[in-house]
Amino acid sequence: MPFSDLPYAAPLLSLGLLWAVAVVTPGPNFFNTAQLAASCSRRHGVVASAGVATGTVIWGLAGGLGIKSLFTAAPMLYLAFKIIGGCYLIYLGLKLFKRSAPINQAALPEEPQRSLFSAWRFGLLGNLSNPKAALFVATAFASTMPPSPSPTLLALAVITMATLSFSWYTSVALVFSSQRMANLYSRSRKWLDRFAGGCYLLFGAHLVANR
Repeated sequence: MPFSDLPYAAPLLSLGLLWAVAVVTPGPNFFNTAQLAASCSRRHGVVASAGVATGTVIWGLAGGLGIKSLFTAAPMLYLAFKIIGGCYLIYLGLKLFKRSAPINQAALPEEPQRSLFSAWRFGLLGNLSNPKAALFVATAFASTMPPSPSPTLLALAVITMATLSFSWYTSVALVFSSQRMANLYSRSRKWLDRFAGGCYLLFGAHLVANR
């Protein structure tokens, strides 16, 4: 069966690529998960990644349902949001190209021993308290989803985002529970930022150019 004939394949693939780039870019969720894995235990880091994934589900449902209603009522707003979203992605890309400071593992604050539920809550609240997450989720949906996504497509989109978030931050927890791997990642951060910045620039330029 041709790829183009698979239901929902194109929007889900586009969303998955865009969200994967967003997830692997170091930010508050990254540092929260790394901190717990390094200062408490590997298990605490994995549970925190589940909290981040839970926050992703909440952001995804809110963004998808809100955009569906809003853009159906105002199609021109959908076009405007795509242009604004493209400019925002270009801004993020340029910002990442300028950032080159390495991660200082020793600078991570000491974390007292906590329960696993506390670790999950830490990951969840860290995700929900980041206002940029809401804007990026809305941008991702506007960039990749049709103006009125079906309930099935919306559910698959949220599952895709949550799975990518949980998989990546679980990997972060596993990596940062090892001091040697943490140091290796620190040395590679500059190139990861440049790669992510280039992807943001390409996505943003595509949004602005294709109206």
